[in-house]
Amino acid sequence: MVKYNCLNPIAGIGLDLFTDQYIKTDAFDEAEAVLVRSAAMHDLELGDNLCAIARAGAGVNNIPLDKCAEKGIVVFNTPGANANGVKELVIAGLLLASRDFVGGMNWVEENKEDANISKTMEKAKSKFAGKEIQGKKLGVIGLGAIGVLVANAANRLGMEVYGCDPFISVEHAWNLSRDIKYVKTREEIFRECDYITVHVPLLDDTKHMINKDTMAMMKDGVIILNFARDLLVNDEDMAEALASGKVAKYVTDFPNAKTANTKGVIAFPHLGASTAESEDNCAVMAVKEIVDFMDNGNIKNSVNYPACDAGVCASQGRIAINHRNIPNMLSQFTTVFAAENINIDNMVNKSRGDYAYTVLDIAVSSTQTLVEKLSAIEGVLKVRVVK
Repeated sequence: MVKYNCLNPIAGIGLDLFTDQYIKTDAFDEAEAVLVRSAAMHDLELGDNLCAIARAGAGVNNIPLDKCAEKGIVVFNTPGANANGVKELVIAGLLLASRDFVGGMNWVEENKEDANISKTMEKAKSKFAGKEIQGKKLGVIGLGAIGVLVANAANRLGMEVYGCDPFISVEHAWNLSRDIKYVKTREEIFRECDYITVHVPLLDDTKHMINKDTMAMMKDGVIILNFARDLLVNDEDMAEALASGKVAKYVTDFPNAKTANTKGVIAFPHLGASTAESEDNCAVMAVKEIVDFMDNGNIKNSVNYPACDAGVCASQGRIAINHRNIPNMLSQFTTVFAAENINIDNMVNKSRGDYAYTVLDIAVSSTQTLVEKLSAIEGVLKVRVVK
């Protein structure tokens, strides 16, 4: 039996995918697998029995990734599961920044007692006039699961879409409409586009990528949208650009004390993935990742260990080893099996940065002695009997 714990409520459509070999526990320290959404895990004690954490969402800043990697705990996320929900909010942000719908709605609410409202509104509505997005240039920085959907949707709405992502995957490239103008640098988007939306992770290279210098390259009256990470934009520089008119509107899903009080900001309370459908999709993907890892030893969508697909084990036993990515590890593993007179039917080894992961299918069921010998090798972080 595999014990799992939920640190946040997880949609039942996902939990229903667990077989009768899985049992839910309310005790975090008993769990072999954990499902989490926004709960902070940095101060939690991670037990030796914990093997996997699945974040039902994309961001993993609430999880101590390095600490988990050092303990041989594989951390998963669910990229793309909430992509459509975010895409729809981005499109709404485009429209809200172009047309003053909110101002017009507020005017109606304020004047609802006016018996002549149908006449007075004809004079008042000019204050809420905006512009259409059709024919305008939209720059999409980051063509991952969300960026591709945004680019394609904006293209269908008649916008001239530019896309930039030096690390675009083959899968996402195939899904990108051929009408999208692919450019090699962000600077091309900064110079050319009327609207700019960012969909990249927060890295040293992307932190404050929207700043005084990059905004100086942009057209006067540009509209900037940020539904990815708050620190991609320098808030102080943005406030100055809005005050000067360099930026017409800034749309963000990450309000703070600064932006919430800055004129020209349209802010949402982190609503990007807050749909029933997104929560269901994330729960389903997270549970599937946990089950494939616990039952087969396979890793998909991990943020701290390499992807590894060893398929379903057809041998009598399977062992998974989390270890440091240093020389001579594999030869030490095979030496242990040879000393025990055990044949290795199949071996898959993958590495990612400082860490590696090895799956070995063997002709016999594993023994406690075998596990102890493998665990004693310097550089081994966790040994798990999969089958």
